[in-house]
Amino acid sequence: MVYVASEERYEGMHYNRSGRSGLKLPAISLGLWHNFGGINTYENGREMITRSFDLGITHFDLANNYGPPPGSAEELFGKVLSRDLSAYRDEMIISTKAGYYMWPGPYGDWGSRKYMLASLDQSLKRLGLDYVDIFYSHRPDPETPLEETMERWTMPSAQVRRFTSDYPTIQRNRRLRRSVF
Repeated sequence: MVYVASEERYEGMHYNRSGRSGLKLPAISLGLWHNFGGINTYENGREMITRSFDLGITHFDLANNYGPPPGSAEELFGKVLSRDLSAYRDEMIISTKAGYYMWPGPYGDWGSRKYMLASLDQSLKRLGLDYVDIFYSHRPDPETPLEETMERWTMPSAQVRRFTSDYPTIQRNRRLRRSVF
């Protein structure tokens, strides 16, 4: 069945400006954590995603480890996006995150620059996208300086339109005042 978005999709949703980013995010976003991926059927995931979009939800929140198994939520969303929602990509804010375990070895989790870049590349492949609107550092790395984790993202990128973190704001701003802000 060919999906056609509801023409009234923006009438019932409230949108809030996100800081100084220029983005307007819906009051409700759809997080694709344990509801999507290998444990769920494609049809069920497709129904939830397209119904959400019809209700004005334009922010879809993912992470490299969402599933289970890890990465499968991004794969499912990528399929729905390519099959049903590609015509509406410019109306969406797609975010993903990195920071939790994805592969063995010293660069398979946390916040090293190497891990963050590899995770972003893998997420883009699973999603079938050239860029994400927001890329999060999912958790503080106790062994990697915050400056290293965030250094790559201080300037605009073709792959990431906005970078942020799940770190407490005061902690982040104190540590980055000299190098980023």
